[in-house]
Amino acid sequence: MPKQAVIPAGTGTPIAPFVPGSLADGVLYVSGTLPFDAQNNVVHVGDAAAQARHVLTTIQGVVEAAGGTMADVTFNMIMLTDWANYAAINAVYAEFFPGEKPARYCIQCGLVKPDALIEIASIAHVG
Repeated sequence: MPKQAVIPAGTGTPIAPFVPGSLADGVLYVSGTLPFDAQNNVVHVGDAAAQARHVLTTIQGVVEAAGGTMADVTFNMIMLTDWANYAAINAVYAEFFPGEKPARYCIQCGLVKPDALIEIASIAHVG
């Protein structure tokens, strides 16, 4: 099965060997997305809601570059560093998924950069 890398315009160089998205047979796998700018600096330090919005906007860019919309997202894997941020993250999450929600899981863990409060990876069915 052929696969296609999905790299939206303006994407910076990743900090590890991966692409933002990989599309195969209409299924888009979006890599774990952190609240990074194009130079891999953490944005909105200390603000979980703003970081969640940045992450979801970045994911939206990958999904749209693959020809889909956020309504095509079927699964999200959410990693957060502190359960105290859960409500703020969920409020922003609901803005991006106002209708039928995708399946998901959420875990608390350490992330690759200490100032990052959230990371999300997604799966979407596009086309």
